[in-house]
Amino acid sequence: MSDLRSEIKFGTDGWRAVISDTFTFKNVRIVAQAVADWILKDNSKFAVKSASVGYDNRFLSAEYAQAFAEVFAANGIKTHLSDTSLPTPALSFGVVQLKNVCGIMITASHNPAKFNGIKIKTAQGGAAPKDITNTVENYLGQTEVKRADFAEAKAKGLVVVYDFKKDYVKFLRGYINLKKMKTAKYKVLSDIMHGSGRDLMREILKGTNIKLTLMREDVNPSFDGSKPEPIPECLEVIMSRMKKEKFDFGHVLDGDADRIAAVMPGGEFVSPQKILGLLILHLVRNRKIEGAIVKTLCGTTMLDKIAKKLDRKLYETPVGFKYISDLMVSEPIVAGGEEAGGMGLPNYIPERDGTLAGLLLLEMMVYNKKNFKKLVEDMEKEFGRYYYQRLDYTMDAKKVDLNKLKTIQDVLGQKVIEMKDFDGVKLVCANEDWLMFRPSGTEPLVRIYSEAKSLKRAKDLLEFGRKLIDPK
Repeated sequence: MSDLRSEIKFGTDGWRAVISDTFTFKNVRIVAQAVADWILKDNSKFAVKSASVGYDNRFLSAEYAQAFAEVFAANGIKTHLSDTSLPTPALSFGVVQLKNVCGIMITASHNPAKFNGIKIKTAQGGAAPKDITNTVENYLGQTEVKRADFAEAKAKGLVVVYDFKKDYVKFLRGYINLKKMKTAKYKVLSDIMHGSGRDLMREILKGTNIKLTLMREDVNPSFDGSKPEPIPECLEVIMSRMKKEKFDFGHVLDGDADRIAAVMPGGEFVSPQKILGLLILHLVRNRKIEGAIVKTLCGTTMLDKIAKKLDRKLYETPVGFKYISDLMVSEPIVAGGEEAGGMGLPNYIPERDGTLAGLLLLEMMVYNKKNFKKLVEDMEKEFGRYYYQRLDYTMDAKKVDLNKLKTIQDVLGQKVIEMKDFDGVKLVCANEDWLMFRPSGTEPLVRIYSEAKSLKRAKDLLEFGRKLIDPK
């Protein structure tokens, strides 16, 4: 078991590993048996023990999903197995609709092509918290893996091949104001990044005059030799097309379509920080949604100003969407988001959804009768423009003296007026500059974040931070 625990370790968003190295059919089945043990032993409140399994477009994802279903079936757990690749939020939505104990998504999200992974979703549709993944890890190798014949399991009704997209699309079509959007004539370019988002937005927008153009919607497990992560260095093609062609909005999904990025007419990348601000303004001012706002510790200062002007409570959580989803379960939340592009939205499951976030931005354009660039400009005119930077600096994270960083009183000539240390160390300056350090617990790197009112200043802050932890 000790060897398994070192090979198979769940992080903040599942277990990810290199295909054919650690991510093997043998290990996937061992994880499936451990999850089956957890379902059967630790979920007495569920009279019927059932689960759902979905998968993305990665190499062998469909086969790994079938392997999971075979193990579940052998343990007497009724399993709904997706009939096609699908977004993670579509699987999560199905788990809630089907009243499952949990859902399993075979995906490595935005990681490079050589990786695959497993996400566990709770009965509420959110990411499994640490207590659940710790229990699953403890069950690894404790029970001999059981495996059913797939055809026999289907014949017995223990495995049901299921269309998760139908109800998901129906829900999203009901969520957005299609009647108001019907006559809008905006042109949208959507970069699927070869992920499992595929053509769902086209199905959802059916019947409107919005002209949607998809790019990289085909299945390509190599992801063009890159990775399906919605960050500028992976988005050169859509940024170029938005600069040269006449589109009103550029929408980007990651590999399993739970995260979003955006590009303005003219080709400028719009960070998820700004996307969250726009979503909040739309949901409060146009849709009249009640509730608090959530940002992570490395979230932009603009959100503080938006929350203050809208008179909404603002929560600041550690980095990681699970902290946002916990709040979404416990109280009304207008929206919550993370710097990586995961957006939690109201009257929905406590799950990130890049497709729904994109649809709401498009809906905002329709409500305000403005293209995406004008919406961003209006927000920055009202609340100020902030430049956000991040550096993943390779070094032994254990060598970073956080206690020393906490004592810093001055950052590039600006007095530190507040220090926050509930997730790394964040230094907030009198002029609203801030600098943050988060040593990784799983990789040999330290994440340094900064924000300022000019791009040069934000970059200077990053370099100042780098020299603080590694003077060479």
